[in-house]
Amino acid sequence: MITVAVLTLSDKGSKGEREDKSGPTIAGAIKGFGEVKYYDILPDERDLIRQRLLEYVNKVDLILTTGGTGLSPRDVTPEATMDVIEREIPGIAEAMRMEGLKKTNRAMLSRAVAGVRGQTLIINLPGSPTAVKENLEVILDVIPHAIEKIKGSTEECAR
Repeated sequence: MITVAVLTLSDKGSKGEREDKSGPTIAGAIKGFGEVKYYDILPDERDLIRQRLLEYVNKVDLILTTGGTGLSPRDVTPEATMDVIEREIPGIAEAMRMEGLKKTNRAMLSRAVAGVRGQTLIINLPGSPTAVKENLEVILDVIPHAIEKIKGSTEECAR
């Protein structure tokens, strides 16, 4: 079972002014292979996000963030993630954007990133529950394999 931290980034959500629907959407989508160990809602503050990501690193296999990947001035999740990761995995974000473009041209505006720190995979997801679900559908199948490789598996990747 993959251990997971879910981090929702929302100014309004962190103040209780908006119900977080994306975090629970993530928890439901990963139920088949993952167990949520940590779940938090933070405001869109780069330093707070960076600190929380670092707290989760090596305590869980996977950190999934939701929110803060757009173009508004308060959207700083990708920057905080880039501050933390040691190696970027651009193919994950590229695949999510590519599939998202089939549904909406606004998917090209996503600045989501994915990468690795220590033995933890970190992936940024959009803030809307629908987009979270659609993005996870694209990447869920590769996450277990990615985590095995991050943890040092020498099994061949070829199919």
